[in-house]
Amino acid sequence: MKLIQQLDETFIMHTVKRLPIAIEHAHGNYLTDTEGNTFLDLFTGLGVNTLGHSHPRLMETLVEQGKRFLHISNLFLNPPAIQLAQRLVKHTVKDGKVYFCNSGAEATEAAIKLIHKWSKTHAPERQGIIVYTNGFHGRTLGAVRLTRQPHIYQDFPELNYPVFEATTIEELEEICRTEKPAAVLFEPILGAGGVHALPHEFLLRAQQLCQEHGMLFALDEIQTGIGRTGSLFAYQHEDLPGLHPDLILFAKGIGGGLPLGGIIANHKVADVFGYGDHGTTFAPSPLSAALGNAVLDVLLEEGQLEKGRLAAQKLWTGLQTLQAELPEYIITIQGRGMMIGIRTHLTATQVSHIQSELLTRGILVDIAAKTVIRLLPPLTLQESEIQHFLTTLREVLLHLKK
Repeated sequence: MKLIQQLDETFIMHTVKRLPIAIEHAHGNYLTDTEGNTFLDLFTGLGVNTLGHSHPRLMETLVEQGKRFLHISNLFLNPPAIQLAQRLVKHTVKDGKVYFCNSGAEATEAAIKLIHKWSKTHAPERQGIIVYTNGFHGRTLGAVRLTRQPHIYQDFPELNYPVFEATTIEELEEICRTEKPAAVLFEPILGAGGVHALPHEFLLRAQQLCQEHGMLFALDEIQTGIGRTGSLFAYQHEDLPGLHPDLILFAKGIGGGLPLGGIIANHKVADVFGYGDHGTTFAPSPLSAALGNAVLDVLLEEGQLEKGRLAAQKLWTGLQTLQAELPEYIITIQGRGMMIGIRTHLTATQVSHIQSELLTRGILVDIAAKTVIRLLPPLTLQESEIQHFLTTLREVLLHLKK
């Protein structure tokens, strides 16, 4: 273990502060390190492994597609990708098209270019994008321009397209009236920003303003999509009616563990890109696209989306009970489905200590916004695993109290 850490520090750039474990293999909802220790995985590769690890359907698809071909470039017809695009459109905008890329940040970059080209043609007086304060949309130079977290965007070179921040409806209305932006782009639930769900009335008003001012309404579902919150995309919940985005950004869970992302565009923008306007060597990966189809099969046809929703309800009930017992530590439980933020009264150091204590007891959790314990569990989480986590978290908090 120490040797692996030394090699990592010697040969890999220090852009991520890693947890002190080296993974040997993974199966189901668990990771096993090189020393034989097993960990319940409650943040699933930052929200990627929606179905846990080595899901039988995904492994079967991996072998089947791997035997056919791994890469063909986007100069040829790609049946797995065509099928996946057709299904994504069917379950979202219905009259649109998909652009595939390799990651969430690339999806943001594609959206920026698409919005810019659309505005030049259809709204030349409009330029720029409204984003939510403390939002996160990626770390590449275009995406980081939209990421409203100073410790991330720092002083890297800035592209010259306008970016506006809004947190309230009044701020939205003022920006639309005075600045003439071309689009809004919001995460339905902030991920890195602390697992904070944007109010439904805020999103509805943003959409209405887009319609009134001739702007595009875009939703970043990179983390919230593909079943994470209990519906295929977060904007589709029955208690959040009336949202109809022009653009949907997706990534993370769609590739079943392999890199895949993209944007789904409705009829307003589906044909804005022309030949040569955008592209990438590797996407859509036939292997990733085949896994994406398998993910949709498991979620939509085999009932795992509903099973995950029920499991999430049990986890939420347990966490809310724990919050009622220990209100001096837990302010609230926020988020939706299997995207959960345990907002605490604690310091960043104390929350980091809780993460370390859970790690020593075989449970992996993440931290967002320094003092929020972030959970991104697999939809395959079992009731016994939920109870184990709740019991262990309670013990750690009580020990901290002592």
